[in-house]
Amino acid sequence: MAEGWTRHLKRESVEPYSAGIEVHGLNPRAVKVMAEAGVNISSQKSKSVKDLIDIEFDYVITVCGHADKTCPQFPGKSKIVHVGFDDPPKMAIDAKTEEEILSCYRKVRDQIRDLVMELPEKLEQIISEKI
Repeated sequence: MAEGWTRHLKRESVEPYSAGIEVHGLNPRAVKVMAEAGVNISSQKSKSVKDLIDIEFDYVITVCGHADKTCPQFPGKSKIVHVGFDDPPKMAIDAKTEEEILSCYRKVRDQIRDLVMELPEKLEQIISEKI
């Protein structure tokens, strides 16, 4: 969702890449809730961070706790920034209906949108708050 929002909202100023510690495939519920917001992510592919390890990034943003703890080092002067979001499948574990499940995805979708709208300025703020 983060890559989709970034391409949609910041295509002129940010070149986003998305990858995970593990490849899980594209989540159909994420595709659905992003489409509801007018962002088509159906052509995105699930990639491993190992596929991007040779790219020199300005920032590497981790969005889940597992990635924050296991993110590899990147070449150059990449600044690693962790911005945690709840994991929609874990949030929806006790959901009784599809609508309740989608509500979890929508919540995280909107939180990610709010962060992306503040990029790249927000990244330096996050870094300075951790120092």
